Amino acid sequence: MKRRLLLVSNSTLHGGGYLDHCQDHICTFFGRDVKRVLFVPYALHDRDGYAKTARDKFKSLGYEMDSIHEATDPVDAVRKAEGIFIGGGNTFRLLKSLYDNKVVTEIRRRVLEDGVPYMGSSAGTNVATVSISTTNDMPIVYPPSFSAIGLVPFNINPHYLDVDPKSRHMGETREQRITQYHEEPDTPCVLGLREGSMLLVEGNKATLLGTTKARLFTRGKPTVEYDIGSDLSFLLTGSH
Repeated sequence: MKRRLLLVSNSTLHGGGYLDHCQDHICTFFGRDVKRVLFVPYALHDRDGYAKTARDKFKSLGYEMDSIHEATDPVDAVRKAEGIFIGGGNTFRLLKSLYDNKVVTEIRRRVLEDGVPYMGSSAGTNVATVSISTTNDMPIVYPPSFSAIGLVPFNINPHYLDVDPKSRHMGETREQRITQYHEEPDTPCVLGLREGSMLLVEGNKATLLGTTKARLFTRGKPTVEYDIGSDLSFLLTGSH
């Protein structure tokens, strides 16, 4: 399989600017062969403003950027893309727009069959997985399905938060919510990506990058912590 993915937990890390914390990884990931990246700003309402933010950042890294919302034919834009970056925002709005513009299947084909590099951040990472069932977002719109692009056979929870023992908040913790998800049958494992972490997928190899650990939730099994640099390739084969 030709897939190359960079699945980032968050686009902005406390104390830094937009994509600052992962810009070196972005440059290594897209490399010199990619000259133009197709940006998908569907997760935010202000698509023009979002595209400008992304375009300015990528230009500073040496890449030109086209935004899919400016294309007269979104499917054709995906067909011609050298690289794809789907930004964060509301995951439900994002997935609905991907379905409305009929690009889900074409993105999957370009990434899995043609080897077009795919970068996602937050919601853009969510939609790269099996489903958006483990997003943190409110369902402000209703996509035709919770099934996502399916570039990997598991789910991700971006912005994963650990329990704060000093907090007086009485709502469910992130761990409790993921456990509730796994109370349903036939639910895939969930990788909790803390802010500052990201997953690099190259073919059938997956590596945890960034500055924070990740936590893996598997139905019926104890959670497991993984350090930066861990080989998580087993997630791609279902051997977990």
